[in-house]
Formats: sequence, structure tokens, C-alpha cells
Amino acid sequence: MTKVTVWNEFLHEKESEEVATIYPDGIHGQIAKFLTASGLDVKTATLDEPEHGLTEAVLAETDVLVWWGHMAHDAVDDAIVNRVHKRILEGMGLVVLHSGHMSKIFMKLMGTSCDLKWREADEKERLWVVAPNHPITDGIAEYIELEKEEMYGEHFDIPAPEELIFISWFEGGHVFRSGATYKRGNGKIFYFQPGHETYPTYHNEAIQKVITNGVNWCAPTSWTYPKYGHAEALEKIGGK
Repeated sequence: MTKVTVWNEFLHEKESEEVATIYPDGIHGQIAKFLTASGLDVKTATLDEPEHGLTEAVLAETDVLVWWGHMAHDAVDDAIVNRVHKRILEGMGLVVLHSGHMSKIFMKLMGTSCDLKWREADEKERLWVVAPNHPITDGIAEYIELEKEEMYGEHFDIPAPEELIFISWFEGGHVFRSGATYKRGNGKIFYFQPGHETYPTYHNEAIQKVITNGVNWCAPTSWTYPKYGHAEALEKIGGK
């Protein structure tokens, strides 16, 4: 069974009654709830826990890390970022949600500013599937429509996606590459844009399905981690 750790700052829910009403168990609690219902083995971690809840032991037992952050990117300790980065290179999957695009770990993996345009205007978003045969879009119709979501717009300063999964249109006219995948080292990464804290986005069944599919896609396969460095010859060299 795939082991998942859902990481969340868990700050908005403590400071805003509006957010707490939508996510009484925290954004991480809501995500963990539907991932668990899909049959995954799920734990949560938050910013204020020792080592942000991402100890060596926790990460060693994590197949896929789901990351939601917004107002405290700078508060994440660089040593923990480096620890997570190492695990991704070793094969752990990473699903980055919404404003996690500016997290230290995503920026480190992308090597760019990861900046974009944004607007909070209670506008409609339509996420168009542009990879209909991809495992992440399995069970999803041609598009997902959200009544209200925060606008993210191009240009999105990320490397060209290895696979573009969704393109979004917003009521105000902007478009955005809202679903993209990458591979770094031996790990797989899925960025998915919807999920502003003041909207019930993570209660939407189609959004839940995409995130669940994304976790399953990012999960490592059964394999042996490569041995690097000096290697002894497998055959005789020069007749010796």
C-alpha cells in the first residue's frame, strides 16, 4: 500500500474563521480524508511540529509527499528542504498543490522563480484536460469547472513541463498551465493549481480524483536504488 504524508502549514485555519469553517480539520485533514478513503495509507505533518513533522524516519516511510503552503514558505527550515529534496532524488514522489508553487522545495526542484500572475475575484475556473490518456486524468471528463477559485495566470515561470496535464481558463480572461509533471532524479513530481484556502475546492469530487490519481502516479515503482561511485569491472579487461 502506498504510504502518503500530507504536509500543510496549518496557519490559515487557525487565523481565519472562514477557512476553519471550510476545513475544520485543516486542509491537510481534508486531503488526508479523501486519500484514505481511496485506500492509501495516509499520515499528516504540519509546520509547527518538531522538524516540521518531516523527520528522517517519517520521510523514510513516505512514498509520496503532498505539499500545501502559502503564508510561511520562508519559515520552512532549509535543512528540512534539503532532506526532502534528497528523498525525491532517491525516488519519493511529490504532489505540490496551489500556492506550493512558491515553496522552497518546489523552487529548488524547478531552478526558476516559479512566479506567476494572481487575482482573488471569486471567478469561475475551467480546467481543460490536455492529456486525456494520462493516468492522472483517469476518470475525469473533458474539463473540471469550479464556481470560484483564485486566478493564477501566465506567464508561469517554470521549466517547460515534461507532461502538461491541464490548462485552465479563468472568467477574467487569463489562462494557466494548471497541471504539470516532472521527474527529478528518481522521483516524480505533479503540480496541481486549484486549492485556495477560502474556497471549498478540496471538497470537489473531481479535484479529489485528480489529486488521488496524482499521488498514485507519483508513487515509486518496485526497484533497487542504483549504486553510484566506483564500480568494479563485470568482465575481464584486456585479457586480465
